[in-house]
Amino acid sequence: MPDTTASGAGIALENLSKLYPGNPTPAVDNVSMDIKPGETVILVGPSGCGKSTTLKMINRLIEPTSGRIMIGDEDVTGIDPVRLRRKVGYAIQSSGLFPHMTVAQNIALVPKMIGWPKARVSSRVEEMLDLVGLDPREFHGRYPRQLSGGQQQRVGVARALAADPPVLLMDEPFGAVDPITRDHLQDELIRLQHELRKTIVFVTHDFDEAIKLGDRIAVLRERSHIAQFDTPEAILTNPADDFVSGFVGAGAALKRLNLTRVRDVGVVDFPTASMDDPLQSIFDLLRSGATNEILLLDRHRRPYKWLRRGDLMRAKGSLARAGTLVHDTVTRDATLRDALEAVLTDNAGRVAVTGRRGEYIGVVDMETLMNNVHELLEEDRLDAVEHRHALEEQRARQTRLAQEGVDPAGGAHGVKA
Repeated sequence: MPDTTASGAGIALENLSKLYPGNPTPAVDNVSMDIKPGETVILVGPSGCGKSTTLKMINRLIEPTSGRIMIGDEDVTGIDPVRLRRKVGYAIQSSGLFPHMTVAQNIALVPKMIGWPKARVSSRVEEMLDLVGLDPREFHGRYPRQLSGGQQQRVGVARALAADPPVLLMDEPFGAVDPITRDHLQDELIRLQHELRKTIVFVTHDFDEAIKLGDRIAVLRERSHIAQFDTPEAILTNPADDFVSGFVGAGAALKRLNLTRVRDVGVVDFPTASMDDPLQSIFDLLRSGATNEILLLDRHRRPYKWLRRGDLMRAKGSLARAGTLVHDTVTRDATLRDALEAVLTDNAGRVAVTGRRGEYIGVVDMETLMNNVHELLEEDRLDAVEHRHALEEQRARQTRLAQEGVDPAGGAHGVKA
């Protein structure tokens, strides 16, 4: 079980503003916000609304014109900004890794700057690579150009966390990768936060990403004015106004699939075999009558192929040509929406669930996912009926009071004859 004690620090923005010279309108205008220790808060809003400017003022990459920033009990508005940045992790789009440094050198940068002993730095690099799911032996000496986009982002997060900062700022960190990699990186961040309990402030323009990742979401208007600051569920079910409703968009019930994790529903076991097993034992398992299909695992116990009875016969007994490759998997921290998309993409009626190293854990099937969808739709239907009844009762009361000559807002229009 991960330690659920918050290792993050609270953040308070007090009347924070940014006015650039020569511009009569502030980019950020009088923003106040309290963020709890260990909380993930998402800043979401239209392009140019000031969300990235607000984020960058927290570590003073952009200096505020006025206002105050508290991290824990310390007012960081007046301290040395370089010292501040060494205490605040920062991850950006496209990772921001130094191309002339190896992966290990990139991760070690801040611990070295703040004077950690060499042995501690080396140990921390190994620990960070393992934490973000990269084999230290394989990636330690590589350069950023030798990594995929997703691997670069993982190293970027490892570097941001290397000095164990209480606060992690993330400015659209997954915006430059493909959708599948982005989903996996989001799952990794959820897993990391479940273990580390840092205070995370995360900027995105993608409301679905905000729902998936945030404990609370701040929907920002122009100049970072807060339209609504609440939990994802509260914003989905009760948007504050038309502006927030526009961000929620259509299909709120389906968006709520982003609020439930695979670990919260029925992950079941499935018949498996290893690609190293004798062909005869795989034949026997499929012919036993207990199952019509098995999941073939590779040498690292990662899902490799779905094998049906008859696949081996049609492929003349060769595993190379038998079965259907597993195209997608999900982790226990993936959302039900991710799982549903993976099931539909694979067109197999279920999706394999994997651990942090990609090892097989179990499967989630379409029936489980659709039951959850139906439950959400039924909840929405009942909420709509309840809301309609409440409106009807309110109108009936207003009509009754009007007939009695009473102003519904209070007071009487006059005495009935």
